[in-house]
Amino acid sequence: MTRRPSRPARVLATALATGTLLATAVACSDGSGSPEAAAVSPAAERSPAPSRTPALTGPGAQAALITPADIEDDWQLANDAATWRNQMLVGKVDVAEFLNAKSDAADCQRLLDSLYSDTLLGRATGASGLRGFTSQDSRLLYQVGDYGQAGMDATIKWLKNLPTECNQFSATGSDGSKRTVQVVEYKDPPKAGDALAALTVTVQGTSNGQPATTTLDVVAFRVGASGAAVTNGGLSGVDHDSTALAVQNGAKRLKDVLSGKTPAPLPSQFD
Repeated sequence: MTRRPSRPARVLATALATGTLLATAVACSDGSGSPEAAAVSPAAERSPAPSRTPALTGPGAQAALITPADIEDDWQLANDAATWRNQMLVGKVDVAEFLNAKSDAADCQRLLDSLYSDTLLGRATGASGLRGFTSQDSRLLYQVGDYGQAGMDATIKWLKNLPTECNQFSATGSDGSKRTVQVVEYKDPPKAGDALAALTVTVQGTSNGQPATTTLDVVAFRVGASGAAVTNGGLSGVDHDSTALAVQNGAKRLKDVLSGKTPAPLPSQFD
C-alpha cells in the first residue's frame, strides 16, 4: 500500500513549487508586471542588432558608378580622370574680405582645395570608386564610396552653408593672378538619396594668359552610410541636365547595390 507523505512534507513541496512558479513569472516579465510571451536568451541579448546601412564593397562601388548611358548626350569615358587638376581652382583665399575672417575663409579655401584635388567628400572609410567623362571642353567627375553616415552628413551640412559664407570672394593664383569666385545654390536641385547639397561655383580669372571663366555644378548626396559626389562643367559653362541625370541615376544605382541588387545596364525612363 502506498503511503501518503506527511503533512509537513506536502507543505514543503507546495512551497517549493510555488517559489518555482514565482521565479519563472519574474524571469518572464518585462519589469512592469506583465509576462512576456517568451524570455530572451542570454545569447540573443549578446547578439548585435543587424546593421541598417550595409557597407559598400569594392565590387559594389564599381557597380554603383554611373555610365555614359546615365548622363546621355555625347559624354565619353575618360581614362585619366584620377589625375584631373583644374588650374583655375588653384588660389589662396583673401581672408580680409570676410566678416568672420578666419572661419569663413577656411571653409572657402577648403572648397577650392577639395575641388582641385577631387577630395570633396574627404577620405573614404571603406570601398570607393571614381569615373570621369568628357564632352568637348567639359568634364564630369563621379565619385562614390563608403564615407560613413556622420561623415557624409557633416560634408553636406558644410556645403549647404557655403552660399552664405563664401557667396563671392577673391583668391590669388600661384602665378599671382587674381581669381573671383562665386558660390550659389544650385537652381532646382535634383531630389535623390537620403540627404543632398548642391552648388554652382563660378571662377573668373585667366588661363594661359587669357581671360577665362569656369563654371561647375557641385553636388554631394548620401544613401545610407555611403555617398557620392558629382562635379560637372568647364570653360563653356555647365549642362545642368547632365548633372541632374548623374545624381538621380547615380543615387538609384547606389541604392540598388546597397540593397543587394545588380544595377540595370541602362537607366529606365520609368524609374
